[in-house]
Order: sequence, then C-alpha cells, then structure tokens
Amino acid sequence: MARKGAFTFVLHSHIPYTRQAGRWPHGEEWIHEAIAETYIPLLDALYDLHAEGIPARLTLTLTPVLLEQLADEDVQANFIAYVDEKINAASQDIERFEKANDDEMLVLAKMYRDWYSVARSSFLQRYERDLIRAFRNLQNQRLVEIATCAATHGYLPLLGRDESINLQLHTAVESYKRHFGRLPRTIWLPECAYRPGYIAPDGRERSGIERFLEKYNIQLFFAETHMIEGGQPVGVAAGDAIGPYQSVTRRYLVPKSQYEDSEPTTTFLPYLVYDSNVAVIGRNNRTGLQVWSGEWGYPGDYDYREFHKKDGNSGMQYWRVTGTNVDLADKSVYQPQIAAKKVMQHAEHFTRLVEEVLGEFQQASGQYGIVSSNYDTELFGHWWFEGVDWLRQVLHKMTESESVELTTASAYLN
Repeated sequence: MARKGAFTFVLHSHIPYTRQAGRWPHGEEWIHEAIAETYIPLLDALYDLHAEGIPARLTLTLTPVLLEQLADEDVQANFIAYVDEKINAASQDIERFEKANDDEMLVLAKMYRDWYSVARSSFLQRYERDLIRAFRNLQNQRLVEIATCAATHGYLPLLGRDESINLQLHTAVESYKRHFGRLPRTIWLPECAYRPGYIAPDGRERSGIERFLEKYNIQLFFAETHMIEGGQPVGVAAGDAIGPYQSVTRRYLVPKSQYEDSEPTTTFLPYLVYDSNVAVIGRNNRTGLQVWSGEWGYPGDYDYREFHKKDGNSGMQYWRVTGTNVDLADKSVYQPQIAAKKVMQHAEHFTRLVEEVLGEFQQASGQYGIVSSNYDTELFGHWWFEGVDWLRQVLHKMTESESVELTTASAYLN
C-alpha cells in the first residue's frame, strides 16, 4: 500500500529557570519532577524502541533555559537527592500499608518505589547523568530532530526592540551549537507567537519574525491551527486599530489584499512565509484535541491516574480519575493493569485517526500531506502519568502503518 502522508509528534520541552530557587512547591523541584516523570521515561522509551529495531521518529524542542539546567552539576546532584527522597517515601508507604494489611495500596507503593528506582538507574548508569548527550545521540542517529526556542522563552512579538529579538535568537543558536555541535534548522516560537512585518506608529519598519529566523538559517517554525486555517490575522491585528487606540493604525508590509480571497490554507501542508525561505507548519487540530480536549481527550479517561489527589504522608498519587466532577475525597484506587489496557486502546485509536485524516486529505487534494501533533512534553508522564507509554505505543504502531510515514519536521520539509 502506498503511503498517504507523513506524521510527526512535535514535543515542546521547557522549564523556567529554577536552579537554586529553593524547594517545593515552586523551586528547583520543578525541574526534578520533569526529569524523573517525563524526560527520563521518554528517553527510555526511545532507546528501547531503537534497541528493538523500531525506527521511531519525532520532533522535540529543548529550550536553551532547559538545556543549561540539564547540564548544570548542581541540578544533577539535587536530582539524585530528589529521587532518593521519592524512593524513601514510597518505602515508608510500603511499611505503612503492610501494617494496615492494605494489599491494594501496597501494590501501588511498591510500583512507585520501583518506578523511581528505574529513573535513578537510568540517570546514573544508562545516561551517565548526561541527558543532553542522550538526546544528542538520538539526533545523530536521525531518530529525533531537536528544535530550538528563544533564549529565555521570551514572547517575541511583544519585545519592543528588534535587537532584543536578535539577542534571543543569537543566544539560542549559540547554546544549541555548544550542546549539539550543529546549527538548529527548526524553532518552536514561544507560545507559537508570530508577528508579520509592519510599519510602527513612529514610522519605523518592523520586520516579520521570518526575517530574524532567516538571519540564523532557521528554516521552519510551528504555528497554531487558526493562524494557518484562519486565512488572515485574528484578534486586534485583523483590523486597523491597535486595542483602544483608535487613532493608531497598523500598516502591514505585505498588504492584506495579497492574502484575502486566496485559496484556503491547511495544516496538512507547509508554507513559505511571504517571500522568505522560512517555512511554517501548523498544528493539526483534529489529532490535537484527542489529547488536549477536556471533553474527550485521552488523559481524562476515568481509569487513568488522578494527578491532583496526593497521599498526605508521602505525596504519592494512588488514585484514578474515577469520573467527571468526582470530588477528590471520592476517588477510587488506581489500577495499573486496567490503565495499561486503555493505553493500548487509545494508541490504536490515535493511529487509525491519523491514517484516516491523511487519507481524506490525499483523496481530496491529491497531495502528500503531514499531520503535526504538537504538545508540551511535560504533559506526558507528569500530568498524564500514562502519557509516555501512550507515546511509545503510538510510535510503535506508526512504524507498522502501511499508509503513514513516521518522520521529523525537517525531513518532511526536505
């Protein structure tokens, strides 16, 4: 069967600068949680798939702020202390539940002790404390494409000076080169925020974001669905007035008449931005809602682990979602075996959905499109405990699909 189109996960990894910022609830523990619950499990999944001969591929942002923290020796040492605390807390729960003859909770406490022990072992032995090198090796083997981001995750369209945008990108590129030995080809713009070129009220010409990206040979960025499918700017940029200042007009360097009444655009295809050599790919909304939607997204399944309810002694999460609007006090105990079955079902459903939407697009347009499913990396494993397992199963199933090419963003662009 001929392939109908391509697919890539685009995972955006970012933690604000928390190094030596104290501890719970808003200190350095923030990045320790992400390392233990998201980054290490994701690396384990990708390395395991590779060892099994499964060529799983995805696109992954590692922001400069995150990279510098992952490379920091203090953060690494504090992470070991953090995970040791988790193992000790689970071990104390084991003793508590044994004394209470609570076999159901005892099984879960042992699960957490073993789960954090694996994270500790992977960090120290499998990756030798160097998670950046672990990601770099995957990129060197063309299994992962690592994208960059603005240096401090600054919201670029609102920066008052073009010099600030240049410095955000220059610092990002230099950090990327230092850690990965090459230049980045792809960027996740913070909050996916794009700005077209325009003439400022003081008469200055402000270039579109694509001009800054061109300067650093960055060839691709990602956008929200409505930016591609909306046809023209939405919100205050769609009109002549800026907010309440009715006397101030925004004069675009590319007149709106050039894109009004044009052919409908779609997230299934990349587009060059105006006359630049920089392309944009939009987030596919139909597949995205399968994870993000509060109504039918997978993470809200009643059998998945509840994030918000935590044990009063250890902080471990021993309960499941249970149902819509169920009070935390009434949550049922988590059952890992049932959750694992749901992971398989949801991975199968997602794979079939991607095959379906790509087939529909090819049939309607005759073109070889791409589905770009964009998410925050920390959703998987941290917020959605089973999320990394789901990613692994989807990647496995996509490599077996006869109609979908599993790829990275730049590989498809080529």
